[in-house]
Amino acid sequence: MQRMIIGLVAAALALPAGAQKLTASYPSLTTDAALKAAQAALARCDKDGYTATVAVVDRGGNALALLRNPLAGPHTVNTAIGKAWTALSFRTDTTEFSAMTQAGRPASGVRHLPNVIAVGGGMMIRAKGSLVAAIAVSGAPTGEADDLCAKAGIAAISDALELE
Repeated sequence: MQRMIIGLVAAALALPAGAQKLTASYPSLTTDAALKAAQAALARCDKDGYTATVAVVDRGGNALALLRNPLAGPHTVNTAIGKAWTALSFRTDTTEFSAMTQAGRPASGVRHLPNVIAVGGGMMIRAKGSLVAAIAVSGAPTGEADDLCAKAGIAAISDALELE
């Protein structure tokens, strides 16, 4: 009994009152939601006649879903992942990021960082105001067309994200 009391006292003294939490929890998109978004984005691209690739990355920048039209160029896979990573990393849709980092602008140097793709088509995915993932499309003829496909992917899951 005395050992148990000593053990409890030692444990209580080891954790000071009001101790700070040492871990953090963040919302992140599920694989199912990422796949649904990617499917909707690719369907929009297919409907519009674009042979594209869609990538969805989690809030850590890791690929959750990747879908490629069989006729999309091989470069579109890494480009889509890079666009999604860029949108997530810089917390800016890549169309806006592209404009902000043009030559001569103060932030132009970030274009030379590894994995950065400063071309339209990458967009953040938010749930209740929190950044949870990013989606990107590569292969449409313009960044604006890539954006439209990415927006279709976000639209496919946005109602469910806001209800969580």
